[in-house]
Amino acid sequence: MTDDQLLRYSRHILLEEIGIEGQQRILDSHALIIGAGGLGSPVALYLASAGVGQLTVVDHDTVDVTNLQRQVAHTQARVGSLKSESIRAAVTAINPEVKVSAICARADATLLEQLVADADVVLDCSDNFATRHLVNAACVHHAKPLVSGAAIRFDGQVTVYDTRNAQAPCYACVFAPDESFQETLCATMGVFAPLVGIVGTIQAAEALKLLVGAGLPLNARLMMIDGRNMDISELRLARNTDCPVCAGRETAPSQ
Repeated sequence: MTDDQLLRYSRHILLEEIGIEGQQRILDSHALIIGAGGLGSPVALYLASAGVGQLTVVDHDTVDVTNLQRQVAHTQARVGSLKSESIRAAVTAINPEVKVSAICARADATLLEQLVADADVVLDCSDNFATRHLVNAACVHHAKPLVSGAAIRFDGQVTVYDTRNAQAPCYACVFAPDESFQETLCATMGVFAPLVGIVGTIQAAEALKLLVGAGLPLNARLMMIDGRNMDISELRLARNTDCPVCAGRETAPSQ
């Protein structure tokens, strides 16, 4: 770690749970972010500011003026630009040492198989069940921890699916792939602007904790945020031993 890095990350280094060794692990890590919108914006900005060495951001969309109400990584000047490229510009402005790979593509199964294999932690910041299931399947296959977030109207959710733990559920244990769920989009339902920031920063915190091994992650615990009353509750999640995605995975010691 250089003198400049020791200064930049000094407030992390002062934390007993992180220190120099933990900060070095952050610097050496690679985070994959699926979605560069309301959740992906704070996730990317906080991971970059914390010093995550490599970020890969996947999003096929472009910046629209309606995004600016909540997607804080984008600016008026970048309306019409690719969201993944806009995120890269925002990250570079904060921390030019971070290597950012901007991928303008839909996160399909083939792409995810390639990208998840190279990541240390995956953050699902997408907005639809189909993508979430694809991300989950790739994370289970490659035994990568997945930090999942969602937000609509005044309601948010955050959890961690870390199937390196033999007892931990995956996303498909909780939301079965063959069940039908009504998609709720902020374009029609609305979303409270600060809520995506709350959810996204919690996702970033959980990812950093996983990378350095600090604290207790939200594994098998679904945090539910009611932004109307600022009420936070928690639901315990159980593994489905008949899950079509993770039932056949190798068992491992509890982490």
